[in-house]
Amino acid sequence: MSKEQLTVVINGSAILEFDRGQPVPGHQRKYLDNMDARMDQGITIADKHVDSPNALEKTQFVASSMINALSEENDTLAAAMCTYLAKRMPDLQQVKASFKEESGLSIELVFDRSFAKSQEEQVITFNP
Repeated sequence: MSKEQLTVVINGSAILEFDRGQPVPGHQRKYLDNMDARMDQGITIADKHVDSPNALEKTQFVASSMINALSEENDTLAAAMCTYLAKRMPDLQQVKASFKEESGLSIELVFDRSFAKSQEEQVITFNP
């Protein structure tokens, strides 16, 4: 897997992959621009309001929204969030989420290594 792929990993299993080599249609690019504009007005991360979020704070917010959308089986929203992450953070290679009873949801953004999947894993790959 190369930097062309963004992989979403939940509890150790690859759930979603985004191929950055595919172009994003105009209406989707406009949606991403609108997302940025809304986030520029302020976001809430871990119960803390951020008035002027930077790129990393936006990435954390969108990654959390994507994981929530996946857990609620809102595939359309999850795909939009994944597209944002792949296109706005080109060095992001993995979003790793884990759910633990004692600590709840944990999300890690991985920039330095791609996901190595086992041969038996099946991953949903989508092109915008």
